[in-house]
Amino acid sequence: MAWLFLVVAGLLEIVWAIGLKLSNGFSHLGWSIMTVLGMIASFYFLAQALKVIPVGTGYAIWTGIGAAGTAILGIVLFSESGTLPRLFCIALIIAGIVGLKLTSN
Repeated sequence: MAWLFLVVAGLLEIVWAIGLKLSNGFSHLGWSIMTVLGMIASFYFLAQALKVIPVGTGYAIWTGIGAAGTAILGIVLFSESGTLPRLFCIALIIAGIVGLKLTSN
């Protein structure tokens, strides 16, 4: 269950990171509320996961899911650069997430 909580926390990190962009500096109330709620929920699920998963592993995977997911959505939603080197670096983050999961106790 802890790993599921960690994945949910990572996905919620993507939600609040994209929400930060869409809130336009917290000037749009709806997106601002979604961002703050996403932050709270993400931290809650991360805290639940860290009851079982080592903090170094859990934090790295949480930030990795958030970083890779946000970068991918930035490419899709905001026409950010999707060059091959950038996609390769995102793939490296994903490989690191998988590697941490496979090597954890």
